[in-house]
Amino acid sequence: ILFLICNPKDVATSFYHFSNGLVILPSYKTWDDFFTDFMTKKMVWGCYFEYLSKRNKYADEENVMTITYEELKENRVLGVKKIAAFLGLSLTEEEVQLVVERSSFQSMKKNSQNTHGAFGNILFRKGGVSDWKNLFSEDQNEKMDKAFEEYVGGTKLGTKLKYEVYCK
Repeated sequence: ILFLICNPKDVATSFYHFSNGLVILPSYKTWDDFFTDFMTKKMVWGCYFEYLSKRNKYADEENVMTITYEELKENRVLGVKKIAAFLGLSLTEEEVQLVVERSSFQSMKKNSQNTHGAFGNILFRKGGVSDWKNLFSEDQNEKMDKAFEEYVGGTKLGTKLKYEVYCK
């Protein structure tokens, strides 16, 4: 099982834009309204912190590899090699480069009309990290950090996220 996790602040930011772009989900007039719902567990798919917390119990199983989006963005070649090794795949350098090229955000966004139709424009917005800094107030940042510590701060997944997001 390959378990991809992401900075909760970027998850919230992406979900805010996703919600406002998809008519079947509740849309939000303001970021503040969305943030309140996100932090009070009123999201359609539940609470991201509870999701991470529940999955943490599987983090040490040998058939589970956890990798962060931030880690993949920082070094896709190394990420692909780690994933291939975990899956027991032997890839040539050419194959690694092909996977890196085809799995880049830019490549997937460019091909999204073919792979996802009109839904592609909603799924593939920016693909970056730290976009949360464009929305979060200082108070919201502190509230998110507090919730992170409460739910997953001392867990294996929390430690991995904290390292990838805050320590690099």
